[in-house]
Amino acid sequence: MIDLTNCNLCPHRCSVNREQGQLGFCHLDAGLHIANISLHTGEEPIDGSENGVCNVFFSHCNLRCVYCQNYQISQPQSVVKHEITDYETVVNQIVAILQKNVNFLGFVSPTSHIPHMLKIIDMVQKHGFSPKIIYNTNGYENVDTLRLLEGIVDIYLPDFKYADDELAQRLSGIPNYTETALAAIGEMYRQKKSVLNDENPALIIRHLVLPNHVDNSLNVLNLLAKEISTDVFVSLMSQYFPVYKALELRDINRTLSNTEYDLVLEKLDDLWFERGWTQQLDSNDYYQPDFDKENPFL
Repeated sequence: MIDLTNCNLCPHRCSVNREQGQLGFCHLDAGLHIANISLHTGEEPIDGSENGVCNVFFSHCNLRCVYCQNYQISQPQSVVKHEITDYETVVNQIVAILQKNVNFLGFVSPTSHIPHMLKIIDMVQKHGFSPKIIYNTNGYENVDTLRLLEGIVDIYLPDFKYADDELAQRLSGIPNYTETALAAIGEMYRQKKSVLNDENPALIIRHLVLPNHVDNSLNVLNLLAKEISTDVFVSLMSQYFPVYKALELRDINRTLSNTEYDLVLEKLDDLWFERGWTQQLDSNDYYQPDFDKENPFL
C-alpha cells in the first residue's frame, strides 16, 4: 500500500501529507495531474512499437533540470494548459489510442504519481487492453518503491544523467544523483536480467550527452559497465538543445559538436556495449515538444 499521507515515494523522502494538500519537492498533492496523453514514436525503435507508444506525461518532476525540454509541465511554477485531473477522461483517451493497434503504454515522469499510474493500468486492463508498460524515468528513484513495480512494468526506460554529483547539483538541483540512480538502475536490472535479450529490451538506459561535459558522459558509461552490465540497452542521445534556464549558462547554451559526440561513441564501442541506439547529430531538430499544444510533438 502506497501512503501519500507520509510521502516517501522518491529519494527526497519529504514525508509530507499529500492527502491534506501538503507539497514536497515535486509540488504535488494527492490528486491526479496529467499534462498530456499522445501517440509518440519515441527516440528508441523498440521492436513491435512501429505504431508508436501511447505516452502519458505526468505534470511536475522530482528534479530541477535547467535544460529540461519539458519545462512547460515539469517545474513547480509550471501552468499546465491542458492538464487532465479525472481518471475517466484519462482512460478514455488512452483506450482511443490503443484501439489504433498501439501495443505500448508509456508513463513519463511517473515517480511521484505511482499510485495513479497503477490505478490507470488497472482501469485500462478492465477495458480489455493489455499493453506493454514502459516506465520512463529520470533515474532518481527509491529501490524500495521500484520493488512495488516488479511484474507490472515491462520496460524500464531510465535516464542515467550524471557521474558527477557536483554537476548534478548545479544542473538538476540534486546532491546525490549518481549513487541513487545507480542503485535504482541496479534494481531494474535485477528485475529484468533474466528476460533481457536482443529481442526484449526490458531495460533501456538513456544518456543525454551535454556540450562541454564529455568527461561526465565517459564516466557514466564506465560506471554502467562496471556497476551494472554491458548487456543492457543504451540509448546514447545527441539531441541536446538549450532551452529554459540553459540559455543563461555559458557551458551548456549551445548544441553538441561532432567531436564531442564522437568521443562518447568511441567509449561506447571500447566498453563493448552492443545493444541500443545512437542518434544523428541533427536530432536536436526533431525532439522539441511544445506542451502548449494538445499534441506537443506535431
